[in-house]
Amino acid sequence: MIDGKSIEKIILGIDPGTRILGYSVLEIVDNKPRILVLDVLYLRQIADFNIRIRKIFDSTLRIIDSYHPDHLAIEAPFFGKNVQSMLKLGRAQGVAIAAAMSRDLSYSEYEPSTIKQLVTGNGQASKEQVATMLRSQMPFPDEPRYFDATDALAVAYTCFMERSNPLAEIQQQFATSHKKTKSRRKSWTEFINVNPDRIGG
Repeated sequence: MIDGKSIEKIILGIDPGTRILGYSVLEIVDNKPRILVLDVLYLRQIADFNIRIRKIFDSTLRIIDSYHPDHLAIEAPFFGKNVQSMLKLGRAQGVAIAAAMSRDLSYSEYEPSTIKQLVTGNGQASKEQVATMLRSQMPFPDEPRYFDATDALAVAYTCFMERSNPLAEIQQQFATSHKKTKSRRKSWTEFINVNPDRIGG
């Protein structure tokens, strides 16, 4: 209870990274979000990648044990051209999810474009635009040192909006389905163009 009001849910948002990992905790009271923490885990000084991964796991557990969230909202890895970076990012996401599951937390995953669309109305918005829009919704006193922190807040806020507005969930599912369909079409077209001799009778 807070001033006679009941806490409905606490959401941990994570923007996974192997150099900088952003995290934020949102407390939902009377269907209104309040920021409990907005910060980053700085990992660049750790040379050994395996130690970085262990640090992510241990730190996620520490955050969970400190704030007792009910749910983890995490950003999905961005599929870029650098395969090695993509794999490392996936491992960072995986250990954070594993830490949450070890504390019996449920989790949901959101694509970057979905987060940007819900927060700003533009799926291609910049990190600065996302941070500015979040500040207008949930004022935070200091400018975050890294946008990874506000990206993590955006993930948690997306989860809050989705769960408080059923229409948002439907829109996300449609956008994800549409994006996958377009991706499959593009991949199939590229395959046909590269391998014309493998198509047909």
